Amino acid sequence: PPAMSRRVVRQSKFRHVFGQPVKADQMYEDIRVSKVTCDSSFCAVNPKFVAIIVESGGGGAFIVLPLAKTGRVDKNHPLVTGHTAPVLDIDWCPHNDNVIASASEDTTVMVWQIPDYVPVRNITEPVVTLEGHSKRVSIISWHPTARNVLLSAGCDNLVILWNVGTGEMLLALDDMHTDLIYNVGWNRNGSLLVTTCKDKKVRVIDPRKQQIIAEKTKPHDGTRPIRAIFVADGKIFTTGFSKMSERQLGLWDLNNFEEPIALQEMDTSNGVLLPFYDADSSIVYLCGKGDSSIRYFEITDEAPYVHYLNTYSSKEPQRGMGFMPKRGLDVSKCEIARFFKLHERKCEPIVMTVPRKSDLFQDDLYPDTPGPEPALEADEWLSGKDAEPILISLRDGYVPIKNRELKVVKKNILDSKPPPGPRRSHSTCDSDFSQPALEEVLEEIRALKEMVQAQEKRISDLENKLCQFTNGTD
Repeated sequence: PPAMSRRVVRQSKFRHVFGQPVKADQMYEDIRVSKVTCDSSFCAVNPKFVAIIVESGGGGAFIVLPLAKTGRVDKNHPLVTGHTAPVLDIDWCPHNDNVIASASEDTTVMVWQIPDYVPVRNITEPVVTLEGHSKRVSIISWHPTARNVLLSAGCDNLVILWNVGTGEMLLALDDMHTDLIYNVGWNRNGSLLVTTCKDKKVRVIDPRKQQIIAEKTKPHDGTRPIRAIFVADGKIFTTGFSKMSERQLGLWDLNNFEEPIALQEMDTSNGVLLPFYDADSSIVYLCGKGDSSIRYFEITDEAPYVHYLNTYSSKEPQRGMGFMPKRGLDVSKCEIARFFKLHERKCEPIVMTVPRKSDLFQDDLYPDTPGPEPALEADEWLSGKDAEPILISLRDGYVPIKNRELKVVKKNILDSKPPPGPRRSHSTCDSDFSQPALEEVLEEIRALKEMVQAQEKRISDLENKLCQFTNGTD
């Protein structure tokens, strides 16, 4: 009978992906997770740190913990506290594990340098503050391949791209969204954006041309928020709700946005499904806010295109979720994903593994994956260049790079153009300013620079020493 042919078991090395919480002493306890109502994930992780948005009186704060610092968090552990209103989203820079950006209800975006040692006091001074939104900023996302390019989206329906290295606005996408923006995602090389909006449209945008190149109205008929991300081959994966308020997932092809490649109903829970995608395995993990489960699916080229793999279930609902980049995983344990699940008072890592009998490096599970080196500079990207991520092998595991400083060089307005008109000839900077005198000034600047750098190093060495000293006496 034809019904039988459907029952053929699909071959996939990801049919058996198992989720497991870590042991109790490997959790991060006594953290007051933020209670702000907002569909952000509240948690950002990388191979060095876990960052979590926390409750804070009178301002906005998040806490940053070294990954190894599990157990109870000291109640005096320093926070990052520069915002004057709640923090709504945080994102680690993909090209510098010591740099994190935060978006806030205070309308600003701030970028922070986090030291490798635990500082003694709160971090209150961002490296740079980006001002340009007129309402609260609820979304931020770093460009995947260009250095220092950061995107923010606010409740002013505005998407802004920034060059963090100069503190300047690169582009403002201002007439594209007629209502609140729910989410924004980059494609793999950062040439396109996908956005979802309260006006029930999914838009694919070329940010540099400032053009909408494709859009779909009502990919899901329900009224609740939609999410969209790019998956392999430029396809788009969405989550939303049906007319009957069932949760749905959809897969779409840009070249034919009218009909979905796949559309599946799931359940009638009302939490927005946050999709996390791993390009190396083509697995999408769906974490509903307020759910106590993580469902995961493999996306392939054969029907039904979105294949249900399994569900990780637990007793406690998740308040938020962090997703570790591939280079932060333990390849010796065949770990293919790690989530950081937020409860009310703690953060619980959940490890997804593909059990294998062999102890050897499983290269089919770990194709080369994006490393920490950017492929482009901000101005190259802005001028129209595209580049795929620079990949690294995980064969010997990934060792995080030592602390790298983010340097912000504010452009001087006076540099850009000479004063107009004939007045220039009266300038004291005329040719009577001799070459030797200029050389002398430059030499002096050089010497000052060296002195400042030496002092910087000295201060940082002292801070490290002090830190060892204070840690040693605990």
